Amino acid sequence: MDRGRRLRALIAPLLPPWPTRSPGPRPVADRPCLQGILYVLYNDIAWQHLPLELRFGFGQTCWRRPERRQQAGVFDQLHRILLAELNAAGQLDWSRAGVDGSHIRAKKGGADTRPSPVDRRKTGSKHHLICDGRGTPLKVITTAANVNDVTQTRAVVDGIPPVAGRPGRSRRRPDALLGDKGYDSNPNRDELRKNRILPVISRKGSPNIKGMGKLRYVVEQTFALLHQFKRLAVRWERRTALHDAFVSLACSLICWRRLNKADS
Repeated sequence: MDRGRRLRALIAPLLPPWPTRSPGPRPVADRPCLQGILYVLYNDIAWQHLPLELRFGFGQTCWRRPERRQQAGVFDQLHRILLAELNAAGQLDWSRAGVDGSHIRAKKGGADTRPSPVDRRKTGSKHHLICDGRGTPLKVITTAANVNDVTQTRAVVDGIPPVAGRPGRSRRRPDALLGDKGYDSNPNRDELRKNRILPVISRKGSPNIKGMGKLRYVVEQTFALLHQFKRLAVRWERRTALHDAFVSLACSLICWRRLNKADS
């Protein structure tokens, strides 16, 4: 089975069935719609500028489909399945996890956008990412650009899905959490210790922990992989659900590439 067919085989059972009787024309099949969604994710073009064979009514069908699939949890489920396969192959490093944030510009404003403190107060959003020790994305949260990293520590840790693939209970917690001084917070440290996670976070006003940069570079590497999808480097969606659909799909594709690399 080729890689594309195998990926479609993973997605197909997750798609909710269309109603047998509904007003209007018959909906376009999910496979060509997914091609259009991926085209926009990779190339960052307007929906109405899709190639004619992928447009389906001036892009409206492709534009509505990812948000509906995100509301149904399709992309999040796909991400969880691929994480489980990576875990079964021994490709996830639970000994540590890195966390960081990255600003993006939001051209059209909308929900979860505010003036960015690092982009001359232009409207923007922020991606909060947690990844394993090898840089595999575990969870990404989208907030307004002026949200402090420290306020999202618990959210990204609690957002890690239960990852199966190994005997025993599904895993959701890394052994240690690595963060820069933006995550310096004693209440967060106490909460992490309660969850049996060792906080390795530099304190403000003190020198950085020795060797922290070598361990945390994987977070920046993962952000680079995430923002190689041009649709995520600049936010065009007014609704956060539609933007998060692209983020979840991009995380799944990163996991898919790593899984294929491990199998080859």
